[in-house]
Amino acid sequence: MSTFIKKEPFNTQYIIDAMKNKYFISSFLLLTFFFFIRVNAQRPEESEVWEPVPEVVTPGEGNLPPSDAVVLFDGKDLSQWEASNGNDASWNVHDKIMTIVPKSGSIRTKRSFGDCQLHIEWRTPEKVEGNGQGRGNSGIFLMGKYELQVLDSYNNVTYSNGQAGSIYKQHIPLVNACKAPGEWQSYDIIFTAPRFNEDGTVKKAARITVLQNGVLIQNNVKIEGGTVFAGKPVYEKHPEKLPLLLQDHNNPVSYRNIWIREL
Repeated sequence: MSTFIKKEPFNTQYIIDAMKNKYFISSFLLLTFFFFIRVNAQRPEESEVWEPVPEVVTPGEGNLPPSDAVVLFDGKDLSQWEASNGNDASWNVHDKIMTIVPKSGSIRTKRSFGDCQLHIEWRTPEKVEGNGQGRGNSGIFLMGKYELQVLDSYNNVTYSNGQAGSIYKQHIPLVNACKAPGEWQSYDIIFTAPRFNEDGTVKKAARITVLQNGVLIQNNVKIEGGTVFAGKPVYEKHPEKLPLLLQDHNNPVSYRNIWIREL
C-alpha cells in the first residue's frame, strides 16, 4: 500500500524576504562600521599644538653659558657676590677662579633665585689634608637653605649622606662620581623651590636633580626641609626667591664658571 505525502509548494517569497533581510543587516552593520571609523578617526593635525612657541635659547660653546643664563662668576671679580653678613665678599680671585679664604665666611649672591638650572665647577685642594668631613669641605646652599655637599670624596671615607653629591644629611648620592683631588669637577643642578600655604605649612616640597661630572647622582629627590647638622630637617616659610650661598668650611676649595638659568 503506497502512502501519499502531500508536498507544500516551494515558498519563493520567503527565500527572497530572508535574503533581503540578510542583505539589509549586512549593509547596516557595514555602514555602522564605516561610520564608527569615520567618526573616531583622528587626523594628524588634530593633535598638533602650534602655540605658545618656545623662546629661542642659544647653547653655549664649550664652557660658555647659554644665552639666557645669569653669569654669577666669569673669573673676573666677585661683583655678583657679597659676604653672608652683607659685607663685601673677601674670597681670593686669581687665574679666573675664586678660592675660599678659610674663616673669612660664606658668600651669597646679591640676586635671589627660586626654581633654577645651576651650573657650577669646583675643585678640592690637590694637597690632601685631613680626612672625612675635614677634607676639601664646602657646600652649595640653594636659596641659602638646602645644601648640596661639596667634599673630597675620592678615597675618603665618611658618612654616606654627607659625602660629595649628597643632599646633606638627607639623600645619599646614587653613585660616587668624584675625581681625584686637584681636578676640576662640575655639578649641573635642576632645583624646584618649595611652595608654602598662607599659614606657613608646606604646599609642595622642594625637589632637586643633580649630575656630577655628567653622571646622574640625585634623581628628582624630595628635599625634606632646610639643612641641619643635627636633628631632622624641617621647613620654615620663606620668600619664593632667596640668594644662593657658597659655604666656607675652613678648607680652600675653589670655584669657577658659575651660571644660573631661572625656570
